[in-house]
Amino acid sequence: MLLIGAGEVGAKHLTALVSAPGLVVAGVADPAPRTDVPRGVPLFASWRAALRAMTPDLAVVAAPPGTALAAARGAAQTGAAVIVEKPGTTDPAALAPRPSDDRVFVAFQPHFAPGLDALLAERPAVVRAEAVLAVRRDSGYFRGWRRTYAAAGGVLHQQAIHGLALALRLMPGDVEMIDATVTHCRGLAETEDHVAAAITLSGGGTVHVDARVDHPGPPAHELVLHLADGRRLHVRGRNLEAGLGEIAAAPTHEELRRAMYAAVLDAAEGRPAHPCLFPLTALRRPLEVIDRVYRDARVVRTAHAAAA
Repeated sequence: MLLIGAGEVGAKHLTALVSAPGLVVAGVADPAPRTDVPRGVPLFASWRAALRAMTPDLAVVAAPPGTALAAARGAAQTGAAVIVEKPGTTDPAALAPRPSDDRVFVAFQPHFAPGLDALLAERPAVVRAEAVLAVRRDSGYFRGWRRTYAAAGGVLHQQAIHGLALALRLMPGDVEMIDATVTHCRGLAETEDHVAAAITLSGGGTVHVDARVDHPGPPAHELVLHLADGRRLHVRGRNLEAGLGEIAAAPTHEELRRAMYAAVLDAAEGRPAHPCLFPLTALRRPLEVIDRVYRDARVVRTAHAAAA
């Protein structure tokens, strides 16, 4: 396999990949890697140079949104199965179908959490979803491309998209109404500290999102699904990794990533697609919803001193 992007997220993939059965890291592409490349593994200055030198079976793209989509599509055109880190791009229009897009999948590894395979295969009627994300991202996180909305998107693109995309997979319909507030407090980047949104879909379903990156307590990213038959399903964890199971029994993120790699390779070899896989073509809808939230939201700015 080829890893494109050896930064913070690329390092997490390397940790999972080196112990993935049947996979060998045969190359890393990054002009300035921020993690150690395994000894003996060729390092390429660009993804184009890597693809000229090798033909991977699997490419994992952990590059910033500005380059991730082009790299993913370039790798897919060589015949590789491809996983691209979310959001891949912040521009929904860029996801107009291209040849080989059917070989590209989005890295939503929390969607492989316990119980979600059956949920996604059966698709119960969900009338209301509540996605809550509470994490802390300080000044060290907001550097380089993450400092601007144009390059990184907002909290919904970077942090809350796992839960929001899962909710939207289960809830069909177009957006009919948005009621949202975006709040800027600390001024660490162009992106917000907190976004709260109520999204009404055609047919009456609603998705409620409350996501913040200035949370002082333990991190959490959870999703509550209210079903038409009155049941509630709780997808729990620091980042949904417990799925419908118990938090104490949640798999590690390395285990979830390895399950995702195996599912992508199976799909590329023509086996039935795993229900938890998220095709690149399906990403356009959540990105369009996110765009609508930011476009329609009320923007609140508070003084930095008051936030402190």
